[in-house]
Amino acid sequence: MQPRTFEELVAEGASVPTEGWDFSWFAGRAGEARPSWGYAVSLAGRLAAADAALDVQTGGGEVLDFALGRAGRTPARIAATEGWPPNVAKAGALLGRRGVVVAASDEDAPLPFADGTFDLVSSRHPVTPHWAEIARVLAPGGTYFAQHVGPGSVFELVEFFLGPLPQEVRRARDPERERAGAEAAGLEVVDLRAERLRVEFHDIAAVVHFLRKVVWMVPGFTVEAYEPRLRELHERIAAKGPFVAHSSRHLFDVRRPKG
Repeated sequence: MQPRTFEELVAEGASVPTEGWDFSWFAGRAGEARPSWGYAVSLAGRLAAADAALDVQTGGGEVLDFALGRAGRTPARIAATEGWPPNVAKAGALLGRRGVVVAASDEDAPLPFADGTFDLVSSRHPVTPHWAEIARVLAPGGTYFAQHVGPGSVFELVEFFLGPLPQEVRRARDPERERAGAEAAGLEVVDLRAERLRVEFHDIAAVVHFLRKVVWMVPGFTVEAYEPRLRELHERIAAKGPFVAHSSRHLFDVRRPKG
């Protein structure tokens, strides 16, 4: 089979819908190693024991849906928040069948729930953890269990397009800074783990779709604006094989003290 052209691959990457956090389209054309702790499976165990649970910045609801299916039960009270309208609709349709109430709530807005409502708050890859709000809605003794994106994640790709970034930008999302934020809000960090993981992009279509989907990586990304760099990267992949980057992930297990 004749190799597909740059134009064909870019057109494909630009046409794939970006709603939700289902990354199955990338199979065979991009891949990321998974953290050793297995977040979604671990979350299922937490949900199985929870009476009232909240998933913050749920995206399209895919991770919560998987975890609830694996848990085999739904907590008596369960809700999720999401700020991007297409994801609100997708999460509502997906999670509604499990009895999850999906609230449209901007990522920077106060959580639309009363104090001390939940014994479990979860989140996978929140843009920013709002520790004061997490502490407020947790019941005494309740747990925040989440996987965060760490510092410098996939920056090999980001800096290919943007050039070298300042050290302050590279240090953003530092887990120790986030630990300090949690403790300042009166929470106790029970466990904090961090890993750096290999990511591979096998064609330029995967790069285009990734940058359209994860919009904060290269702000304002469009094919037209970055066409010369995209073409250069396409030729590099064709000559040398997959473009390799590294993601950064950390796991938080945080508790609101009972006293």
